Amino acid sequence: MTTQKILPLSELSKVARELRAQGKRIVLCHGTFDLMHTGHIRHLQRAREEGDVLCVTVTADVHVNKGPGRPVFNEQLRAENLAALACVDYVAVNYAVTAVEVLNDVRPNVYAKGSDYQSHSEDVTGNIALEQQAVEAHGGRIYYTDEITFSSSNLLNEHFNVFTPDTKEFLNGFRNRWSDKELHRQIASLSGLRVLIVGDAIVDQYHYTTPLGQTAKANILAVRYDSEEQFAGGAIAVANHVAGFAKDVTLVTALGSFDSHEDFIRSKLLGNVEPVFFHFQDAPTVTKRRFVDSDLSKLFEVYFFREDPVLVESEAAVCRWLDQHLKGYDVVIVPDFGNGFITHGMIASLSEKARFLAINTQINSGNRGYHVIHRYPRADFVSLNEPELRLAAHNRQDPLEKLAEQVGTGAGVKQLAVTRGTKGMLMYDRQGKAFHKVPALSTKVVDRIGAGDAFLSLAGLCLGGGLAPEVSAFIGSAAAAIDVQIVCNREPIASAGLQKYISTLLK
Repeated sequence: MTTQKILPLSELSKVARELRAQGKRIVLCHGTFDLMHTGHIRHLQRAREEGDVLCVTVTADVHVNKGPGRPVFNEQLRAENLAALACVDYVAVNYAVTAVEVLNDVRPNVYAKGSDYQSHSEDVTGNIALEQQAVEAHGGRIYYTDEITFSSSNLLNEHFNVFTPDTKEFLNGFRNRWSDKELHRQIASLSGLRVLIVGDAIVDQYHYTTPLGQTAKANILAVRYDSEEQFAGGAIAVANHVAGFAKDVTLVTALGSFDSHEDFIRSKLLGNVEPVFFHFQDAPTVTKRRFVDSDLSKLFEVYFFREDPVLVESEAAVCRWLDQHLKGYDVVIVPDFGNGFITHGMIASLSEKARFLAINTQINSGNRGYHVIHRYPRADFVSLNEPELRLAAHNRQDPLEKLAEQVGTGAGVKQLAVTRGTKGMLMYDRQGKAFHKVPALSTKVVDRIGAGDAFLSLAGLCLGGGLAPEVSAFIGSAAAAIDVQIVCNREPIASAGLQKYISTLLK
């Protein structure tokens, strides 16, 4: 019987219209409801008292961004749990990011939220204010119940083994030193920074395929083409990550003289990113075409680029631009993919004139063995993965702490981070003579492409904004944890999403 209460959202809207025509007062509640507890039940019971019919919508799985392992219960199970309550009349799954569309469709007389949502200034998403506007636009009102409250995130973190013992131990220690509200305040302090991104533009293409098996006449894999998708990657992705936190961002990069993808790239840049494009002679914008299966496993990759591109405007023109403008930026972040844009002259300008310089020198198939951090005579922050660090140190065996100290000292850094995938990350704080370790903060990996760029973007921005190395390492790790749950560079890290993720981690 309870499943009869569960309706498609379109059907719920129709039922609501019929109930309003009968003079019934409709109350709507909306949330994730991942772990049903006493606080939820009291909230729903009290909300029901405000009208004749109680409708509840639950956030679809795809939009639950509350942290690792969430949601624990899928949308169907969460809907069934709600439908089992006597005080609930109808349930629907909401496939939009916010409840605004639901409010416009259902048009409840009362929209009930818990008392912890009453202070709009503490809502990092800004959605409550928008939802209040939506309900009031149709003559309804928002009502805050004042019942006993519990934290679903806290209960799940504590009792459902969302984290490994090592991660749980780390989070227990970190939350004793830093609250989520303090981190939110520090993240907000970054908004006034002027940030320059200098690096290689990359267009990432995914060709989705279905493997058919070995061909009849050769020992090769045959696949069936299904669809394709294109993403703005490299320095473009870094600029978009940063633009979610700093209001003033400039991107300096080079596009091809043919196959430039300029219109596509411009369409993908966030509105507060100002692009400064230089151009290669007789070369395309660097494009990486990956053939992937339905699980996003990479089968094969094709590069479209020139190993030795020449700039139309010349290296001197880029250096002149840098020399004229570098002093106007608080933070300079350089995602150097070794694809030919960043020259020795540009490195000299960046190293000499940037106020705060954050760098990653990435190893990839196009530069393996030729591209290391030693290209830069000076940096404030360097982010490398473990193979990049070991290549820079020419050392396969010694502990990472020893190599981080060795490479960091050689580069004259203040901090050096080593990202290690599922093993988390290590940050060497040369100024404070300390090491900070953060375990992996995600239990779900969809796609690792771009996670290192997300870490560089947020950790570099935080350090450049004066945040403590321990805090910067944690925030950068949280950004990377969100990014591995996103296909390639389909969307950038958003401030509201990151702050919600951090709040869940620290419950």
